[in-house]
Amino acid sequence: MAITTNDFYNGMNIILNNEYYTIVEFSHVKIANRQAYVKAKLKNLKTGRIIEQTFNAGEKIEVPNLERRPYLFLYEDGDNLYFMHAESYEQISVPSFLIPEKKLLKENLEVYIVFDSDTETPLTCELPTFVELKVISTEPGVKGDTAASTVMKNAVLETGLEIKVPLFVEEGDIIKVDTREIKYSERVRK
Repeated sequence: MAITTNDFYNGMNIILNNEYYTIVEFSHVKIANRQAYVKAKLKNLKTGRIIEQTFNAGEKIEVPNLERRPYLFLYEDGDNLYFMHAESYEQISVPSFLIPEKKLLKENLEVYIVFDSDTETPLTCELPTFVELKVISTEPGVKGDTAASTVMKNAVLETGLEIKVPLFVEEGDIIKVDTREIKYSERVRK
C-alpha cells in the first residue's frame, strides 16, 4: 500500500530503499517560490539507527503491513533468543542481532515482536519503557559523597548489563531501568 507524505504521523512505519523505518518526527517545510518538502527523522527497525531524510511534498511512500504481537522472553541460546506467544504459547526464535538491547531482557519479560505480516518475518522487538532488574554488584557508597546529587557509581545488574546508579543503591536492590536510554530511573525496593 502506498501513501503520500501528507499522511505522515509520528510512529508510522514506512519502507525506504527496501528497509523498514519508523517515523520518529517530521515537519512540513514551505519556502516562498520553492516546492514544499517534508523533513523526517527515521529509525531503522532492524538496526535502531536514526537517519534524516527529505521527501518532496506529496511524494508516494510504501507502507508495510506490520503486526505487533505479545511475547514472553524465555532464554538466549547462542545467536538466537527464544520467545513464547503470550496467548497461544507458540514458541519462536529470533536472531539476537535484531535486539540490540538484549541485556535488558530477563526471563518472563513481556515484549512486543513486530512482524512483516506478508512474510511472517520478525523485524524487531519492542521492550517496555521500564524494566525492573536486581543489582548484583556495585561499589559501596563513600560517606561524604552524598552531598552532590549527581554522583554516580557503576553497578552490574542480573542480566549482565552495567550502568551508572546513584550512591545510595546497594547490592540486592531492585531498580527501574529506562529502556529508551538504558539508564537508571529509580530504586523500586531494597
